[in-house]
Amino acid sequence: MSKRNLQNARNMRRIPTDAERRLWSILRHRQLQNYKFRRQHPIGPYIVDFANIENNLVIEADGGQHASNERDERRTKDLKQWGWQILRFWNNDILANAEGVTEAILKALDTNARDSAARFPRPREGERVRVRGRVSHANPNSPLTPNPSPSYGGRGALQQEF
Repeated sequence: MSKRNLQNARNMRRIPTDAERRLWSILRHRQLQNYKFRRQHPIGPYIVDFANIENNLVIEADGGQHASNERDERRTKDLKQWGWQILRFWNNDILANAEGVTEAILKALDTNARDSAARFPRPREGERVRVRGRVSHANPNSPLTPNPSPSYGGRGALQQEF
């Protein structure tokens, strides 16, 4: 990510469109079922309107300038090749039907979360797994527990024990 790209993203955060402002009011502060979103987030050479990193979901608020745009098609193709799912909404849909847009986003997040769980299943009890460079035995009932580590100056670091 270039300094110029990062500065462009910062500038775009300062001057959102009405639709971006409305959508951000829904997505910010983990208000949408505790999913975390970033606004005007750089991905490679592109800046996307909103991104949920954990589920590889990009949400774009599109105005009239995006209709039949070759640059947008190339950008979408690149993002998909990099494993991102892209949801595009027209600005007027966001402003007039925020509830429907929210439902579509939740559906995509739910689908991505299920697909991710299928790709990365939890280990079976007793199975050896590597957690932060250490070999551990799987325990699916174990919560996040503090793990004091000398490499972190003795301060406990949260880690999932499987």
